[in-house]
Amino acid sequence: AGAKEDSFNVLDLAEYTKNRPWWRKVFAPSSGSSAEKYNVATQLVIGGVTGWCTGFIFQKVGKLAATAVGGGFFLLQIANHTGYIKVDWKLVERDVNKAKQQLKFHSSGNKMSPEVKSRVDEVIIFLKKNVILTGGFAGGFLLGMSS
Repeated sequence: AGAKEDSFNVLDLAEYTKNRPWWRKVFAPSSGSSAEKYNVATQLVIGGVTGWCTGFIFQKVGKLAATAVGGGFFLLQIANHTGYIKVDWKLVERDVNKAKQQLKFHSSGNKMSPEVKSRVDEVIIFLKKNVILTGGFAGGFLLGMSS
């Protein structure tokens, strides 16, 4: 039975990271606070630039989405008016009313699932720890939306 034994080298990441300071910087678990890593001006610049980029992209995508939805609705109206399609408005009204009832039912409970609640709590903790970065992001986002 000439079975050949394969040998594997095992890399112990705990030992590897002790000898590599750059590895710890990149992959070390962080506390989630940028206040410990960057000064106030750097946090404002980082937050402002990322906020502006996000706002600018959001504005462009929003315009594109509004144009697509409006154009689609306009084309449906033209197709309905010219007779290419026939819209059953009674069915549309019934479905809209059914959707309204479901929204009222779900919003009346006012209960969040545990997964959603834990995510919301994580976001709130992050925002509290990074107030300056968040403020810069919000300001940059508003500037990006207006430009």
